[in-house]
Amino acid sequence: MTTIKLHNSMSRQKEGFAPIDPNNVRMYLCGPTVYDRAHIGNARNVIMFDVLFRLLRQMYGTDHVTYVRNFTDVDDKINARAASSGRDISEITAETMQWYLDDMDALGNLLPTHMPRATEYIDQMVAMIAQLISDGHAYAAEGHVLFSVSSYEDYGKLSGRSLDDMIAGARVEVAPYKRDPMDFVLWKPSADDLPGWDSPWGRGRPGWHIECSAMSYELLGASFDIHGGGNDLMFPHHENEIAQSCCAYPEAGFANIWLHNEMLQVEGKKMSKSLGNFFTVRDLLDQGYAGEVIRFVFLSTHYGKPMDWTDAKAKEAEKTLRKWRGLVADHATGTLPQSILDTLGDDLNTAGVIAELHKLANAGDVAGLRAGAELLGLLTPDMGAWAESVDLSAHEAHLFAARQTAMETKDFGEVDRLKSAYQAAGLEVRMSKTGVELVPSSGFDIAALDGIM
Repeated sequence: MTTIKLHNSMSRQKEGFAPIDPNNVRMYLCGPTVYDRAHIGNARNVIMFDVLFRLLRQMYGTDHVTYVRNFTDVDDKINARAASSGRDISEITAETMQWYLDDMDALGNLLPTHMPRATEYIDQMVAMIAQLISDGHAYAAEGHVLFSVSSYEDYGKLSGRSLDDMIAGARVEVAPYKRDPMDFVLWKPSADDLPGWDSPWGRGRPGWHIECSAMSYELLGASFDIHGGGNDLMFPHHENEIAQSCCAYPEAGFANIWLHNEMLQVEGKKMSKSLGNFFTVRDLLDQGYAGEVIRFVFLSTHYGKPMDWTDAKAKEAEKTLRKWRGLVADHATGTLPQSILDTLGDDLNTAGVIAELHKLANAGDVAGLRAGAELLGLLTPDMGAWAESVDLSAHEAHLFAARQTAMETKDFGEVDRLKSAYQAAGLEVRMSKTGVELVPSSGFDIAALDGIM
């Protein structure tokens, strides 16, 4: 029996995973604020949690895992986008949520069990805020409600930061109505031209942090198994979630395990618009990278290590996937190899699983290869269209023209060179009097076509 071990950010060590209720394993991932396209860094924890979702379903049963990933659809960034574009907020959020779902689907991610929108849980947020005020953990001031950080003695335990570091890291807003600089907003007033809801503290809207506490409580309970996101959310967002939830429900434990993924680079540099290396998921898809190829590149690095997106990695991933798809074609999925399950169970070691898949491919264990790859969300039937739709027409026309010239000059040197190059790239060359057809084989390497013509 495989034992799942996960690196808990709270304890800073790898721990054996034992669910609170094996019949209802519960996890929560902080989702996007929906005002723009998701960039490729946003996709990393989605893929990580998707693999975890698949592993838990494998271990505990498909119907015994509950996965929640939220949409933040009330936020100052959304308000600013609406003001600058002249578009209605509801139109922007609906469009952006669909973009996000389409892009994550293109990367092979399963839909979570629940995808709550913050605006659907305002009543629950108001109730939680009222409870925090009643218990002395929050206070109302000038139309705002703020959480009193000093009322929670374990504040800072997750991030391990000093008070000075936390103040600097949070870019603390100085406001006369705050009792302490670290106190953070649970509720704030809304002008007439901004989204707002009635509350005991006047018309307003929730702060960012309270929404995840309220939604996770409603959908997963006061205590659940796993919570996570990018390590940039560890402070202040996750730190604030813990404080709110543990103070509102002091007898519960909130999340037992915290998972955080490292950040992403592009060609060895931090991704930023100023460097011109900022890409959305849609950018990569539109540039011709298949969703399955993007997923493979992401899985090739452990989630706890910085990941570098490079074109070379994408080309190597495409080559590997083409080979594997050729091997598993017309073969049914077999029994999942124990080595795959054990490796993935060791803190979601996806890079190690890919190494195991290479071993299975080399050993000719096609059924095991397919079963192991599918656990990672690879080699699934619905992800393979890219491998069947390569446009080789320019190469076919070039070789046919060279053959026509050779028929006239009786010099077949260039034709032989082209045939050899295409065969070395993994293409079967079929020539006739009427045309040329290049057919990809299991070893087809599209990168090898560069420079042939």
